Amino acid sequence: MKIINTLKAAVCAAAVALPGAALADWQPDGPITLQVGFGAGGSTDTLARAVAAEMEENTGWDVVVENKPGGGGIAMFSQLVNARPDGLTMGMGVTIPTLINLAERGETLPFKADSFDYLATVAVAPLAVVAPADAPYDNIAELIAYSKENGGALVGFDGGEMRLMMQAINNTEGAGFELVNYQSGAEIIQGLLGGQLQAGWGAGAHIQYIESDDLKMLAVATQTRQAYAPDTTSFIEQGFPYSAEPYFYIAAPKGLDPEARDALASALDAAITSDALTELVGNVMQTTPTNLGADGTEAKLVNGLSEITSLIEAAGN
Repeated sequence: MKIINTLKAAVCAAAVALPGAALADWQPDGPITLQVGFGAGGSTDTLARAVAAEMEENTGWDVVVENKPGGGGIAMFSQLVNARPDGLTMGMGVTIPTLINLAERGETLPFKADSFDYLATVAVAPLAVVAPADAPYDNIAELIAYSKENGGALVGFDGGEMRLMMQAINNTEGAGFELVNYQSGAEIIQGLLGGQLQAGWGAGAHIQYIESDDLKMLAVATQTRQAYAPDTTSFIEQGFPYSAEPYFYIAAPKGLDPEARDALASALDAAITSDALTELVGNVMQTTPTNLGADGTEAKLVNGLSEITSLIEAAGN
């Protein structure tokens, strides 16, 4: 008995001595792979690598990031759904591209909204519609009036949800917006500053230009107002029943052991709410980390499908 107690004490002491070691019942029996549904260097990849680094530091686990780009994350999730639910493989994507694909071509995809065990969200992109600071309109209704009076208004976008929301307004209001597809938010900003666009979408890159008074906010696309612009109302508050909240989220193959699911969710939460992630998300996206937890993430995907389907119908797609 004395030997057993001595061994237990030694194990506990070793765990405490290891910085950030996890004392959870479940432990991975090999490296954990965090697959990213987008290419290296983008926002999703940057966030994933920061989460992986924090998980390693906090738990002592090996967490490897692997890029599997294609189809807005669909290629990665199409493989993840068939991986073993052993806790050694996770995937990171963005909710809106996943939901749009499920709504528009779900019958051709190898997975559904409920095909995964959801673990966490990392952050939500602060989507907003912005315009040059001297534009003669200050909200969406005034932009619509300007577009009608001037034979149309050029609106830049770089994401499917942005396109759908403006198409829906074109259909319901006869706004006459001419939508211009850009490759990045940075290009949209340049189009606004250069006078090529009357309005455009931002997902974080616009905030510094709001603060410098080069651009102004017309509306936020999230369901609630955003902390950096508390006076700017949402589309919903302005009378347009549309919203878009692209969450960066993490899922695993369905069927995880409950202890593995809890351990992974706990380790992810510690990483996401760390000072390092808070600083990174602030620098990269001009917002703060937001973790809805395992159940909240699942609800966002499962319930979000009906919401995005309604938006697609309103857009006439």
